[in-house]
Amino acid sequence: MKHLATIFCVASLMVALTCATVQAQDQPQRKVTPVKPKTNKTLTPPKGTPEKIINEYLSGDTAQARAQERKDSLAKIYPHYPKLTELSLGLNFGDLLMTAFGQKYTSVDLNATLNMWNRFQPVVVMGLGRAKDTPQDMNFTYSGKLSPYFKLGANYNFLFKNEPRYQLYVGARLGMSAFKYDITNVNINNPYWGEFGNDYEMKGVSSNALWGEFLAGLKVGIAGNWALGWEVKFHGIFKEKKNASGKPWYIPGYGTRNGNWAFGINLYYNIPLNHSHWPVKEQKKKEKK
Repeated sequence: MKHLATIFCVASLMVALTCATVQAQDQPQRKVTPVKPKTNKTLTPPKGTPEKIINEYLSGDTAQARAQERKDSLAKIYPHYPKLTELSLGLNFGDLLMTAFGQKYTSVDLNATLNMWNRFQPVVVMGLGRAKDTPQDMNFTYSGKLSPYFKLGANYNFLFKNEPRYQLYVGARLGMSAFKYDITNVNINNPYWGEFGNDYEMKGVSSNALWGEFLAGLKVGIAGNWALGWEVKFHGIFKEKKNASGKPWYIPGYGTRNGNWAFGINLYYNIPLNHSHWPVKEQKKKEKK
């Protein structure tokens, strides 16, 4: 009897376990959603990163740090100068120098150039010019009295990424002048009427002219705030006053009317503006450290 009871208990336990297993298999299986790891982990900044950006990395704001890195990289390639970068005062003595090589006219002018963003440069020019010549095989003397001229224009500096002391630019000018000239020692020979040696002259003939010019120039710093510049100009007359004697041979600030090319040599003194906002070169940063 005891053996039968033991067998019956074991059999009942096996049946109960079997039923529990079947019931568990019939129920739907539960799904466990895995926990995502944190995504805002601190990244290691690149070597040579400035301390300010490193602090942003350490604070976990990597997006701001990377944005600042891009900004600094662009600043190295494309430096931004302040709106008012510098003022250059120049003396153009090109014509004055050429008189030593036989040029029959001369002019000298003062110019002021405002350098904006180290790129756009409004220019104002004021000067004086005169001429005197007795052309070969001609029977007159032309004397252009000392007269003023003015020019307004602008330059565009192609080297705006470099320091202002080095510039390569193109520009345009509008020039104007009101002047007087004399034509003397005019000798007229008229073989037909048998008249020889009739002299006459015209003095104080007034005229004015308006012209335009395109130019290309180079400016190079030589010492401190001093710089030298060279310009090549192509110009043409828009309007001028014609007199009974004809058109003037020389126009102050323009040159002789039979030439379209001219050149200038300038000595500049540069006055830095907002110098504390100029981009600082990496080499200068190292020297300061």
